[in-house]
Amino acid sequence: MSKEPLRKMDGRRLSRHFSRAEDLDQEGTLKILVCGGGNGAHCMAALASSRPHVEVRVLTLYADEADRWTKALEEDDMTISITYSEDHVEDVKSRPSLVTKDPAKAAEGIHMIFFTVPAFAHAQYLKAIAPHILENTLLIGLPGQAGFEFQAVKAIGDKAKVCAVASFESLPWACRTMEFGRHVQLLGFKEALGAAILIGSKSNLTTHSLDVIQFIFGENPVFKVINNYVAINLMAKSIIHPPLMYGRWRGYNDEVLEAKPLFYQGVDDEQADLLSKVSDEVVKTAKVIQEKRPTVDMSAVIHILDWYREYYCHEITDHGCLKNAMQTNKAYDGLLHPMKEVSDGFVPDFNYRYIREDVPFGLVVMKGIAQIAEVDTPTIDTIITWAQKKLNKEFLVGKRLDGKDMEETRAPQVYGFKTIEDLFHI
Repeated sequence: MSKEPLRKMDGRRLSRHFSRAEDLDQEGTLKILVCGGGNGAHCMAALASSRPHVEVRVLTLYADEADRWTKALEEDDMTISITYSEDHVEDVKSRPSLVTKDPAKAAEGIHMIFFTVPAFAHAQYLKAIAPHILENTLLIGLPGQAGFEFQAVKAIGDKAKVCAVASFESLPWACRTMEFGRHVQLLGFKEALGAAILIGSKSNLTTHSLDVIQFIFGENPVFKVINNYVAINLMAKSIIHPPLMYGRWRGYNDEVLEAKPLFYQGVDDEQADLLSKVSDEVVKTAKVIQEKRPTVDMSAVIHILDWYREYYCHEITDHGCLKNAMQTNKAYDGLLHPMKEVSDGFVPDFNYRYIREDVPFGLVVMKGIAQIAEVDTPTIDTIITWAQKKLNKEFLVGKRLDGKDMEETRAPQVYGFKTIEDLFHI
């Protein structure tokens, strides 16, 4: 990463990382596109628009969101309320130059595209934008979730060789839309955030392109560049939710609960053990890949307890074991299990993203990489088998990803990857 202080940088100076000089105006403006209309898209659009020499456009394909957002901007600029501490909240005014439903208008001359939508919506946006992507464009999954790179490379075809795809572990902030198109709260920053970039063989982009994103985000979170994209797929945070859901609800018999149980802070020994075993299988997969391909650095794939200790070091008060780390993580205060309200109480929502998204775009992808590496994953298999029944889908048959609904996942097998060499020759 660049050592130049962020306060001395602006979009004009950073745009030198993108070699399409014909697409830069006389000021050298960096042009970025934000895809989506939710909390993350609002925060990204408002924050990036406040940076000098950065032009921001927004593409939202959902319903009438583009019209609603455009109408809101006719009345006033956006406001982003940035919380630095309990006593320091700063309101910043900014506005994107365009909010549209038209992919061609949105993508014209764009250097960077941020996908700030749920994983299940990535395909829709990639399909819409693919015809309009130019050479040396950087596509960013924010977050990418497991399998984003596979899906993006497939969606843009031969353009993948002249572009780059980056993926982040999660959103860089906690944020909340207060008024659609007008006001968003940035409630807190993560301290660090892992990112990986996959660069096409004929692209002029480099890892320094991530400097641009660091400038847009600001001083925090500090990026931790992960050495290869396969590692970040194995470290996707979708690893967490399915084991906890399985551990809590595998014996569920349609009973109605009087209250919603705590999710993370309600973790018991069995749930923590399940998550730990899933993490063990993922770490073993990484080690086997590195043994079979020594030139690949998989050291970024660490056990989930070590990840908590590193990324939530100041929020956790008891680092002794995984259960205690999760129960004492202040970032998880009060977060509850996804539940549906019924007449006399609450029942678990098995169609919530913790299963609906984190299995086909999470555990199944990790299983797919492990299958390529010929690593047995008994705990992951057990959880996928349970979850696919809740989703009325079939991904796993026995120990193999041969189910009839595999096309609805982002496992590498769906995109024709069959060997470890395939994974590293995109």
